[in-house]
Amino acid sequence: MSWRDSDQEDTTIYKVVVNHEEQYSIWPEYKENPLGWKDVGKTGPKAECLAHIKEVWTDMRPLSLRKKMEEMADNPPPSPPPPDPNKPREKSLVDKLCEGDHPVEAGLRPEKTVKLFKEAIDRNYVHIKFTDTRGGTELGVRLDRDRCDFSQADFENGAGAVHIEGGLTLDYVKVRCIANIALNTLEGKGSLVKVEAAAEG
Repeated sequence: MSWRDSDQEDTTIYKVVVNHEEQYSIWPEYKENPLGWKDVGKTGPKAECLAHIKEVWTDMRPLSLRKKMEEMADNPPPSPPPPDPNKPREKSLVDKLCEGDHPVEAGLRPEKTVKLFKEAIDRNYVHIKFTDTRGGTELGVRLDRDRCDFSQADFENGAGAVHIEGGLTLDYVKVRCIANIALNTLEGKGSLVKVEAAAEG
């Protein structure tokens, strides 16, 4: 049985319906229109209704899109003003943190304790939070043991200080984080150095 035969057997009379977006469809005449669709006044066999739709529905874009595109063609959005050469460019986060020393603290969860800090150091991965950026910037730092100094640290009593250095990537820039943190407060000073600019040695 070919598809033509099955099409012949479809004796349903259809009506052409349209929605608010001017999209057309067919619907059995004996059924109530689906919500949001109304008759266009054409009924007949399926093939006839589809032929009618093909004739009248020449633009497949929904009405709202057509209107929007017409509006944009009539009123193109103004082009953005050229950048002001005299206005200083907003510094990137990396550039800001590479300038001078910044207040930092050990980023620890669930609580800030020397024990947790020591465990992070033993894993060679610590979180350092720069607290003077908007919302704070917490960085995960992979420690470079050769550059760190724990000789002044008394982890048992939470006294002394540690000097830590390690690498990370921030906003697609490879940087080295350098921080000195006092164990009694787990706070201190830190900065970033761009690795390209840092003389390795």
